[in-house]
Formats: sequence, structure tokens, C-alpha cells
Amino acid sequence: MKLRYKITAVIFLFFALSIAALALVISHTEDCGPAQPYSGDSATMKAVIYRCYGSPDVLEVTEIEKPVPAADEVLVRVEAAAVNPLDWHYMRGTPYIVRLLGSGLGAPTNPRIGVDFAGTIEAVGSEVTRFRPGDDVFGGATGAFAEYVTVNAERAVVHKPANISFEQAASVTIAGTTALQALRDTGKLEAGQKVLINGASGGVGTFAVQIAKALGAEVTGVCSTRNLDLVRSIGSDHVFDYTREDYTKSDRRFDVIIDMVGNHGLLANRDVMTPAGIYVGVGGTVGNWVGPLTGPLKAMALTPFVSQEFTGFLAQLRQEDLLFLADLMAQGKLVPVTGSRFSLDEVPEAIRLSEGGHARGKIIVTSD
Repeated sequence: MKLRYKITAVIFLFFALSIAALALVISHTEDCGPAQPYSGDSATMKAVIYRCYGSPDVLEVTEIEKPVPAADEVLVRVEAAAVNPLDWHYMRGTPYIVRLLGSGLGAPTNPRIGVDFAGTIEAVGSEVTRFRPGDDVFGGATGAFAEYVTVNAERAVVHKPANISFEQAASVTIAGTTALQALRDTGKLEAGQKVLINGASGGVGTFAVQIAKALGAEVTGVCSTRNLDLVRSIGSDHVFDYTREDYTKSDRRFDVIIDMVGNHGLLANRDVMTPAGIYVGVGGTVGNWVGPLTGPLKAMALTPFVSQEFTGFLAQLRQEDLLFLADLMAQGKLVPVTGSRFSLDEVPEAIRLSEGGHARGKIIVTSD
């Protein structure tokens, strides 16, 4: 064997072993170990935590130290929170890339869980001018499944419209932001265009239907038989019952497709898109490794060869978008659709329902 082949083989083996070692490190999950009761002297609160990755069985409801707001933060007494797929991805530590992105290798670095919340401000930091104690607000912050949460006053928190309940407001942050950014920013939806929402009765879908209508679009929703009336009631002009008909075999054409389900291939979706149509995949297929990336990778591979645009999507929490959604709610153009309700003690059951993928509207967690 020539020297250069030997060197190539050694380099290849080195990289293969390095990748294997990295995979073992990323996928390693530590045991939970015994629970440690809080033993400090500070005020406490009830919260849901997870000390290791796994099923909803790793979630614990316990007493922890009540947070104190920093100078640029507000302390919110949580009246209601909402469940999102993000919660159980962090709970399980999958896809494993979330561990590299900050959730922690082996075990979670932050034991708090939950993001969406709505409640009343109890205290504000010395630098906060936007909010006062007693203000009703909603937004997003790690640790929302608790009696209290702190959040930076200039980030993902805004005043709650008076015509919206705490439970409705709690459902907005992640799902509403995702729907808005998918439609307006990534899908470039314009008034008069035709948009299809695949998964129209779910958390993101119910927001997407209403936001698309508010943006002036003609909306077609896709859902099951039991949710047809719901999807029509929130503004969908047309509805496909996926148990009886396949929208990809329709003679209709859409300028934008927002797909939360991913149950049809990209080429099948292309058959019902206008020549300059945009397909936005929200979420991803199940899998610990490559699975969640297959959709975006396929979209990137297809787009250069067709006139349409295919893209994946990941939302970002921005205060200006929450203000936009709050304004729509205040005008009555957006009414959050809530579904099952659980207490803090029942968060494991709420997560299980979310993982099942058939929840109607947003799953709510109340603090009482």
C-alpha cells in the first residue's frame, strides 16, 4: 500500500473514531439520582423541574427558591402556562443537538421547564420603566411551569390585552410567534394570496389560520373530521378533511403552504403550489439524530432545481412580534384556541398529551 493511501486511511479512521466518541458523549444520559429537598431559608414556590433526561416520569413538582428579579427583570406571578413541543424536546434532550445548543450534556444544566406564561407582575427591578407591579402580562421565559417566573423586561414579555383571559394569553408566545414569522417573514404572505395550513387545528395551526386572515389571505385549513367546525369558526375559507381527501391531489393552487404535519413529500406539495409558491415546513420528523433535519435538508436540495421555494423554519422570540399579536387580540382579530387544562401537579400528563400530536388547540397548565 502506498504511503498516501496509508495516511488517508489513518485520517479517515481518526475522524470516524472522533465522530463515534462525540456521538457517545452527546447521547449519554445520566441517572436522575435521589431528589434533594430545598433546605434554604429564602421564600419558596412550587415548580416543575427535571434533573435528568427522559420520559415525563422524570418531571417532579417540588418546592424551590422563589426568584428575585434582577435590575432589568420583572417577577411575574404565573396564572397560566402552556405546553409546547419545545418542552418535551428539552425534557428528553432530543434531538441530541439541543444538548449541544445549551440544554446540557448528560443532564440538563437548568432544571426548570416550560416557556409560555401569563400572569401579574409582583415586583420589578430598579432599571425597569416599561412595567409596574400589578400589570397583567404574557410572554416567554424558561421555568414557566411554576408559581413565579422572572423575565427580562425588554425581551419576551408584553402587556396582556384586557379582552383576553390569562389562559388564552398563556397560549400565545411560542405558537403565535411561530405562526406569524412562518407566514409573514418566511412565507412572505401578502394580502390576496392563497395559503394552505396543514395542521390547522393544532397549537400553531389555529394561530396561523387567524393571522393569515388578518394579513388578508384566502385560507385553506387541513384537519380531521372532528375539527372541521373549529377550523371554519376561526376563519378558514376552505377546509380539507385529511381522513377523506388528500389536499395534494386537489386542483387548487396555493401561494404559500405552512406545513406542521409533514405527511406529504415535497414534490407532492409542489403539485399544488403556484409557480412562485413558498413551502414552509414547521417542526420536523421524529428522531434523535438526523430525523429532525431531513425535512430542511431535502428542502435545500430541491429549491435550486424548481421555481418554487422550499424551506424549513425556526422561530425566534421577539418583543415586537408579541406586541403585534397583542394588538391583533385587542382588535378581536385573533382569539387563542385553548384545549385541555392541567394543574402543575399534572404537567407530566400534559406533556404526554402534547407528545401524542393530536391535541386540539393549546394545552394549558394553571397554577391552582
